[in-house]
Amino acid sequence: MKSRSASSARRRARSFTLALGINLGVALAELLASAAAHSASLLADAGHDAADAGGLAVALVAERLARRSPTEERSYGYHRATIVSALANVGLLLVVAALVAAEAASRLGHPGHPDGAVIAGVAGGAALANGAGALVLGDRSRNLNRRVAALHLWSDAASSLGVLLVGVVVAATGRLAVLDPAFALLIAGLVAAGALRTGREAVEVLLEASPVDVDLRRLREEITSVEGVAGVHDVHCWSLSSELRALSAHLVVAGHPSLEEAQAVGERVKSRISRPFDIAHTTLELECEPCVGPGAAACSIEEVDAEAARGR
Repeated sequence: MKSRSASSARRRARSFTLALGINLGVALAELLASAAAHSASLLADAGHDAADAGGLAVALVAERLARRSPTEERSYGYHRATIVSALANVGLLLVVAALVAAEAASRLGHPGHPDGAVIAGVAGGAALANGAGALVLGDRSRNLNRRVAALHLWSDAASSLGVLLVGVVVAATGRLAVLDPAFALLIAGLVAAGALRTGREAVEVLLEASPVDVDLRRLREEITSVEGVAGVHDVHCWSLSSELRALSAHLVVAGHPSLEEAQAVGERVKSRISRPFDIAHTTLELECEPCVGPGAAACSIEEVDAEAARGR
């Protein structure tokens, strides 16, 4: 199992590296072409690609950190590195979007004479290259770091197709040069909107909010349906990363079972909820009756067993 996990991690790292190379090549080509064609939309697309290349580099580092083993100081390991990476990527995209918007706005009144043929040719190649990079990463993974990177590459491909259309229109009409900076502004707005959505998702993970696809009421019902469970309270479900979830809860066991019997009930609960709710780490406090408040007498199975051992 460990070998298979390590192999999967190496494949992810290779796909990030390949996508990064594609992104850097596209950004450089578009930057040079934007100067030659006097195109704001190509410049916007180049900035978008350059920002995504930086984000991919950060994501690659985060993937490597997430593979590190837990330590005493970091008992959950480095899984949150991928979330920090996603937030850094969001910040980078917002800065690039602001710079591109400012440049495009300054050209709206004086769009110049962009070369539509060059714009269309370079943008078409960029769309193909970014689409290939997105396919390399894949965008259906639950790994937020990987999914964000793939989403950015798909958005790069889409914006390149838009630039291609602008180039075709300008080349065909010899007019409508204002479409070039106008579309650059549109790209900047779309980039900013996508970055803010991603940022919100990453912040929810850092705030340890319950995963949006986990129905806590159904989770409680599933737990209490297990034989030997009389009730459950203080249920907390959160994400360590976009693909690793944890849960803690106080589990009230029926009757007054021995520690061994109570632990068996706890194992049945873990087995019942792990796959349907995709929970990797579960911590249960076993009780013989519900706790009623901070000042309530201790009633956990572990404490009862400890007191019995001391002869109380």
